[in-house]
Amino acid sequence: MRQPRRGRNITLLCVMILVGMAYLALLSFNHPLTGTYKADGIVSVLVGLYICSHPVANGLDMLLYRRYMRERKTSGGVEFLWWALNAAVVLVGWWVISTGMIRFSM
Repeated sequence: MRQPRRGRNITLLCVMILVGMAYLALLSFNHPLTGTYKADGIVSVLVGLYICSHPVANGLDMLLYRRYMRERKTSGGVEFLWWALNAAVVLVGWWVISTGMIRFSM
């Protein structure tokens, strides 16, 4: 059974960065969004895990389907920017997760 190939979705990664930054901006007002800090922490961790899931899936695709990645003809600069964007999304996701863990422990 063949799996459908996922393309490079730069728009999705940029939206994930914007969602993470907007969520962090909402949390910066220092009052609970859901009513309790524990519920805010749980929601933040889930949002952060969702944000991190897309670039991690891209990394797993690269590791598991190396042959497919070698067949693609891309320049080194484009490849570097693609992985830099994935790293930026992971960093924003981890920032949301760590903020959620801090909220959860309040």
